[in-house]
Amino acid sequence: MALRELYPPIEPHATGMLDVGDGQQLYWEESGNPDGKPVVFLHGGPGGGTSPNQRQFFDPQAYRIVLFDQRGCGRSLPHVADGADLSVNTTDHLIADIERLQVFLGVERWMVFGGSWGSTLALAYAQRHPGRVTELVLRGIFLLRRSEIDWYYNGGAGQVFPEAWEGFCAPLAAAEPGEHPVDTYHRLLHSHDPRVALDAAVAWSTWEGATSTLLPHPERVAETAESRFALAFARIENHYFHHRGFLDEGQLLRDIDVMQDIPGVIVQGRYDVVCPARSAWDLHRAWPSSRLIVVDDAGHSAHEPGIAHHLLEATDGFR
Repeated sequence: MALRELYPPIEPHATGMLDVGDGQQLYWEESGNPDGKPVVFLHGGPGGGTSPNQRQFFDPQAYRIVLFDQRGCGRSLPHVADGADLSVNTTDHLIADIERLQVFLGVERWMVFGGSWGSTLALAYAQRHPGRVTELVLRGIFLLRRSEIDWYYNGGAGQVFPEAWEGFCAPLAAAEPGEHPVDTYHRLLHSHDPRVALDAAVAWSTWEGATSTLLPHPERVAETAESRFALAFARIENHYFHHRGFLDEGQLLRDIDVMQDIPGVIVQGRYDVVCPARSAWDLHRAWPSSRLIVVDDAGHSAHEPGIAHHLLEATDGFR
């Protein structure tokens, strides 16, 4: 079977900055068919921001494609690298921002597409506003349970990527006895010494860049080492994980009943080290109206060939 490729690149036909309060302005854009089926793309991280190729997961003749940068990253203002206030950056704030954007754009209901942290936020949003969601297309499931944080940041994934793990562990020489690596990084990322903070940010960010694909992609690791990206990505992501996503332990499975009528597709890489397949399995078992597709030759990235293929099949299927 020939694998599907992304739709050709397109440019947005509308862009803007939405004031959501708290001194925050969100970059948003629309592309595709202005009269098409609305879909919102929730990017990963948190703190990853959007990129033009994310428009290409959707048929531009069929979909009204909405992308936006979550608080503090991408083209949203203020940027965390410039000192944005993280106290107003929580899961509840992001859910409220999605709702504000939906109202601003005049969308009553839309499909929600998200991977990794985007899957976390998509589930939290759908459980808060189930009547607003027509379908969910999710990839690389992350339920933000303590076991998932421990796997990735406390040694489990390091068994698979020992050389990258060594780089992640280098700043942990500053750890206090018994301190969780996420908490050590929290101190370092907010150090008054800019060099300490930047070194920690690059180590945190490149750990994810190095482990997100089945096969090595040095250019992706280089992108995650860029200082402005790394500072925003690491500080925002670590802020959420330090605070356990501002969710109760197991909350996204506990509250799954409210979204049982929402159809969904889950695409999961078998060898996803960032978000292991157990979480996708647990979500699918708790959400019978979902369809789980495990891609046996893929890791975490949405751009793994098999994952991209099945994401395109899913969005075409919901046209």
